[in-house]
Amino acid sequence: MPASSASIASFAALDAAKVRYIKSALFAAGLGPLGYLIWLGLTGGLGADPVEFVRRSTGTWTLDFLVITLAVTPLRRATGWHWLVRLRRMFGLYAFFYAVIHVVAYFWLDQLFDLAAIWRDVLKRPLITVGFLGFVLMIPLAVTSTDRMARLLGGRRWRQLHRAVYLVAIAGVVHFWWLVKLDYTRPLAYSVIFGALLLARIPFSRTR
Repeated sequence: MPASSASIASFAALDAAKVRYIKSALFAAGLGPLGYLIWLGLTGGLGADPVEFVRRSTGTWTLDFLVITLAVTPLRRATGWHWLVRLRRMFGLYAFFYAVIHVVAYFWLDQLFDLAAIWRDVLKRPLITVGFLGFVLMIPLAVTSTDRMARLLGGRRWRQLHRAVYLVAIAGVVHFWWLVKLDYTRPLAYSVIFGALLLARIPFSRTR
């Protein structure tokens, strides 16, 4: 067996203890962006517009964790590493976690909790409308992410509900496109990545 194939096979056969170790390490790594943001805040490294920096950073990290979450299933199918499924919920919750910080930054730092102004923004600015829609769609996914909720809903209904993550990803990318004014490199990159991850699911959906 070639070395690369042997390495893939060894990862496929990871025991529960090793998976827990990997999950713990990735959980700590997931807090890294928040720790970095706090460190920049304490050291004056947020730039000339700290509010904008916080909003953009947390929005980008939300998209990053959505990418990782959606990449789990294609990677599992390609490698046979079925234990990756045990990490997907954590990545999805991290996406929601940074989305919450992103929204709170908008509500608090940008709008000072002026609900009337926020509502006008949602109604009048498509950028805010689609971003808010994506966040609202994430809430039931986070609430029903536990094994208990999956059992209560039933496997089929739970899977149907969690397909809304595709709409969340689309809303997030559209929100990013409308936010950017000059350099569209990053929104384009996210569009290509999300598109590839969605297309990777088509052969398996047809098989089912």
